[in-house]
Amino acid sequence: MERGDLVVLKAIGALLDYPRPELRAALPEISEVIGASHLVRPKDRLSLLRLVESIHAAKPLVAEERYVELFDRGRATSLYLFEHVHGEARERGGAMVELKAVYAAAGFELSSRELPDYLPVVLEYLSCRDIAEAKAMLGDCAHILRAIGEALLQRGSDYAAALQALLGIIGEPELNVKAASGRRVGREDLDAEWIERPAFEPAGPPGAGRG
Repeated sequence: MERGDLVVLKAIGALLDYPRPELRAALPEISEVIGASHLVRPKDRLSLLRLVESIHAAKPLVAEERYVELFDRGRATSLYLFEHVHGEARERGGAMVELKAVYAAAGFELSSRELPDYLPVVLEYLSCRDIAEAKAMLGDCAHILRAIGEALLQRGSDYAAALQALLGIIGEPELNVKAASGRRVGREDLDAEWIERPAFEPAGPPGAGRG
């Protein structure tokens, strides 16, 4: 298997990125890469192509709003991998430094605007490596990929196809609809924690709380 086959990881990562005009323009090329991939299972390939069509068919503003609602307003579907492991704990910073060092050791300099644990960044890096390293790194975070995918599945999102395809590439079982439904309460609790608390509590009636 040639390293060129791994370009599909970059294609999947692109689909998981914010749907900028550049991404929309690249959708035909992304479709070609997915269609030609030997790594993606036929069933997963069809689901990925439906995701491509979903992004293409939506009006730009609708696609952007849908993306923000899915990925930027809930910890359960966050594409920042260490968020699922460390949350806001201090260890997250150390883990990101270590991952950035992995990129640097392989000759890759991360753009200052990107965090190293952002899934599309990880996939772009792995698309330039060999299959053994790609499968090993994806295998290490398979439980996170599954959690994100099942949270998306629970929301009825076509984006779940991207996580399913990644799991398929490393031989993991399919996303579990029942597990996604059963995790609903817990995921909503995580999303509630994610919402930034207001600086001030709502004011009560005049004089309330004064003794």
